[in-house]
Amino acid sequence: MSDERYASRARRVRTALAALIGQALVRVLGATWRVRLVGPDHLRAAEGHGPGVAIAIWHGELLPLVWAHRRRGIAAIISTHADGEVIARIVEALGFQPIRGSSSRGGMRALLEASRTLRAGQSVAFTTDGPRGPRRVSAPGIGVAAARANAPVVAIGCRVSRAWRLRSWDRFVIPKPFARVDVRYAPAVRAAGPDPAHGEAIVPAIDAALFAVCEPDAA
Repeated sequence: MSDERYASRARRVRTALAALIGQALVRVLGATWRVRLVGPDHLRAAEGHGPGVAIAIWHGELLPLVWAHRRRGIAAIISTHADGEVIARIVEALGFQPIRGSSSRGGMRALLEASRTLRAGQSVAFTTDGPRGPRRVSAPGIGVAAARANAPVVAIGCRVSRAWRLRSWDRFVIPKPFARVDVRYAPAVRAAGPDPAHGEAIVPAIDAALFAVCEPDAA
């Protein structure tokens, strides 16, 4: 076996192992969290009226929000970066449908697929400041995809009683065992029309909604 083929196989094994360990840890930790939904009617009101809902979350709160919305048939845009494959396998195991791409790699393909998915009536989750930041600054992709599909945008955040916060760019939140996780929903935001410019115009409103429902910035 050539060195290149050996390295490729080793990467696949590491990815699969990391995904299995990640799935197990999420399930064990998540089973202990006390999840409370605050304002879920905002999401329910946006669902079931044609297009799916474009769900806006920040990258740092990905873990508790994925757990809280598992097995709901939501699609999720996942980065094509190296760590994206691990994340994609974990969220798929929790019942999400991965759409691969980001603002920097495979972005247009992912946005087109997201728009098609929304038009078909399926909700799509966007980590709007991912995959590499800047932290808590949304890229315009969610607005563009939502405008093209005439879909509402609902911002979802959380507040956690006790958590580990990694020293990563996004200050990734890992709720501690038996933590209380308040999942908070904002009223829907809609673009004025299908033009991409209309979608970009609502990004400040999406960020304002995210700031309202997420933990105060402790960076």
